[in-house]
Amino acid sequence: MKKETGNSKLAPAKSGARSAENGTQKSTSSGSGRMSSSNGNGKAAATNVQSRSRSKTENSNNQAVQAKSDAAKGLKSLFEDMLGDIYWAEKALTKALPKMMKNATSPELKEALQEHLTVTQEQVSRVEEVFEMIGKPAKAKKCPAMEGLIKEGEEIMQETQLGVVRDAGIIAAGQKIEHYEIASYGTLCAFARTLGEDGAADLLEETLNEEKEADEMLTQVALSAVNVAAAEEGDEEDEED
Repeated sequence: MKKETGNSKLAPAKSGARSAENGTQKSTSSGSGRMSSSNGNGKAAATNVQSRSRSKTENSNNQAVQAKSDAAKGLKSLFEDMLGDIYWAEKALTKALPKMMKNATSPELKEALQEHLTVTQEQVSRVEEVFEMIGKPAKAKKCPAMEGLIKEGEEIMQETQLGVVRDAGIIAAGQKIEHYEIASYGTLCAFARTLGEDGAADLLEETLNEEKEADEMLTQVALSAVNVAAAEEGDEEDEED
């Protein structure tokens, strides 16, 4: 009988221990729930911030560019602006070409650059003539595109050794310039025709054809001599390594 009484006293203690354990589990579970809820809210808030940020960026990108106070209001004004742009570009090119010539080693390339320098000087005068024909003073407008292309050409020369490899780089830079000019003069010709300025269009088309010829000349120099020599020099370096 005493033993049974002892056993009956121990039973409630075990039950209490299990209750304490269960209580701990419930507390932990409850705490985990709150942490999970907190983390969920934090992620949702971060997502909302990112979404708003993307929305602002998209709205900014989709907004119309604010026009300057002197912005062109008609095709004629745009034509005059672009004419001033190419005028600046041609004048800048007359200063850049001599530097390319000094860095070129290929006789064919030197000759092609010298010939285009002479032609470019004539093209500057031709643009001035176009200005005169449309009754406007010749006014250069800084051309960021040509400025960038000339700068890129200088960087190419800095990044190549004097010789055929630099010659190949000069041709590449020169042809990028020619392609920009071809696009510019093609557009100016189309504008002039639309505006009924046929005389100006004829002069611009003459320059357009000269730019195409210059581009073709550089291609011939590259394919006939410079590119092959530059490739062979690269092969020699690989063998030394």
